[in-house]
Amino acid sequence: MKILLDINDNKVSFFMEVLKNFSFVKKVTPITNAKANLMQDIKEAVEELKLIRAGKLDARNAEDLINEL
Repeated sequence: MKILLDINDNKVSFFMEVLKNFSFVKKVTPITNAKANLMQDIKEAVEELKLIRAGKLDARNAEDLINEL
């Protein structure tokens, strides 16, 4: 399982050290804010797609989407 945490900058080194000392933690990899935001945006898009496929949300016209960009 993977977990994304948002930790205050002044506590990151301490928290990383704590995580490394747990035998069940396989890997500790910091990511940039930009990558975290991208991951969140993708997650939201997938959830929206699931709602559209389930008929709980209306899909947007592709032309409207392109015009919005």
